[in-house]
Amino acid sequence: MYTSATAGRPKVHRIDSKPKYIYILVELQGDLSGTTGRPKGVVLTYGNIHCNITGMISAWEWTSNDVILHVLPLHHVHGVVNALMVPLYCGATCVMLPKFDEKVVWEKLAVKRKTGIDITIFMAVPTIYAKLIEYYEKSEEENQLASQFLSASCENIRLMVSGSAALPKTVMDKWKVISGHTLLERYGMTELGMVLTNPLHGERIPGAVGNPFPGVRVAISKPNVYSTNSYDVIAKGNSTTTNVTKGMEGEQGELLVKGPTVFKEYWKNPSASKSSFTKDGWFKTGDTAVFKDGVYRIMGRTSVDIIKSGGYKISALDIERHLLEHPDISECVVVGLPDITWGQRVAAVIVTKSNHHLKLFDLKSWCRDKLPSYQIPSELKNVSEIPRNAMGKVNKKEIVKQLFNGRKV
Repeated sequence: MYTSATAGRPKVHRIDSKPKYIYILVELQGDLSGTTGRPKGVVLTYGNIHCNITGMISAWEWTSNDVILHVLPLHHVHGVVNALMVPLYCGATCVMLPKFDEKVVWEKLAVKRKTGIDITIFMAVPTIYAKLIEYYEKSEEENQLASQFLSASCENIRLMVSGSAALPKTVMDKWKVISGHTLLERYGMTELGMVLTNPLHGERIPGAVGNPFPGVRVAISKPNVYSTNSYDVIAKGNSTTTNVTKGMEGEQGELLVKGPTVFKEYWKNPSASKSSFTKDGWFKTGDTAVFKDGVYRIMGRTSVDIIKSGGYKISALDIERHLLEHPDISECVVVGLPDITWGQRVAAVIVTKSNHHLKLFDLKSWCRDKLPSYQIPSELKNVSEIPRNAMGKVNKKEIVKQLFNGRKV
């Protein structure tokens, strides 16, 4: 049997007691992780899970001496595999919190706890880091000694990881100032486990997700109906090297993945399973990526994060990273709206600090020195809150439906 993750009461399903394949079934129902469509059941074999776990242990050098503070939902692979199964597999200690609370998290991170258990690893989503930063800044205003204590709390921690959503540069930079740690950003999917990671030792570049995990192969492709497999390879690599096709340096394309962590199938959905793979067996992630300066960068979901305007392919995530540097913007989402002349135009939804209403004219003026003209938003919505799911992700199609009268992304 398995229990599906739902917003309400869990549903218990019975499966074949003598399955042809031994597997773990993760059924995502409701708005839990999917950001572009109706979530699908993902069938993961024990082999998939095992290779995913051992890959993380190798890349991030887990040992039985590690202690992780767990603050993530258990209905998502980030919480159940990365932050729970990995430490259990290698004999590490997992300190579980019943729910996320900024004050409690800072207390648990404190050096030389009375229990003698010092946290060495912390994993979270960008939204959690943003909330911890907000709590720290409030403590700094109220009591400088308290803020100094919180900052010193991170001394014994050897690894802090951010995932499940793009990490804003402002959050990365502020966290570095507070904790002394450069967050390690990585990339993965329910279907694939962990795929790309910044290095444990070495430079972590903002906006980049490093290189493949051990045993994982990736490729960046672009469509070509005349090719044998219906695509051309821009770049192809593994954990040690990436080769770029001559003349295609810096080109964007869809990220493809192969390896022992790739899932078996979508549950009871053969058509979706078949269409998700190329003719030669690569899983099509639906994400646009680029390999540049020795690292991979995820530009966003091809269907909603890549805006095609006036012949340009624009990354909504890149624009969001820039907008978050504006002194009055605390949160933002960028989408593409249909335009008769340009194909699509850039629109932004923002949450401002202290409920300050930001005008489009002022935003455009601020953007002129920071973004090319074709990336500057031509439409702006001020809102009090941007709806996110439990992992901090935004459903952009819902944003367009609710705030822009359902115009197609």
